[in-house]
Amino acid sequence: MWESAEGIILRLTKLTDTSLIVRWSTRQHGLIDTVAKGARGPKSRFAGKLDLFFAADFDWQRAAKGSLHHLRECSVSDYREGLRRDYDTMLLAGYCCGLIEKISEAEHPQEEMHDLLHRALHHLSEKGASLRAMLHFERELARLHGIGRDRGDVYTDLAAMGASLPQCRSQLQQRLRSAP
Repeated sequence: MWESAEGIILRLTKLTDTSLIVRWSTRQHGLIDTVAKGARGPKSRFAGKLDLFFAADFDWQRAAKGSLHHLRECSVSDYREGLRRDYDTMLLAGYCCGLIEKISEAEHPQEEMHDLLHRALHHLSEKGASLRAMLHFERELARLHGIGRDRGDVYTDLAAMGASLPQCRSQLQQRLRSAP
């Protein structure tokens, strides 16, 4: 049976010479992985529709075994072109997606986290990267998990959850501090 969802593409992984694994953040299903068969082929029906941070409506079918589902159709609703204007913005968008991946459970609906990611990517697309945006995202993510402080290092609180968080944080923080 086919299901429909609205999602944000968090990760693309090569599966075969012509196929991709697409990791989605969805409001209804949480994190899900789908296989886009033929997506890397020259005449793919997915051409121009699968890229990092795209928001899309898609149809998929649950796998009989395992958690790698079949992607049937995809229609992009937001290309988020503003994220591609500079390197720091791309880095921060990737960092936000990485945090969501590390802290979320697969196939467990987490509407508030999906909405937070959606708002963060929209903000970055419109305004660009900033240290303030990064810290706000971390603080809100910690708040959604019922941890964190009003002041102080929220990242430490997130790390205390036991998740191995993205290692690029210190480099990203340094880049954003030195940005004009």
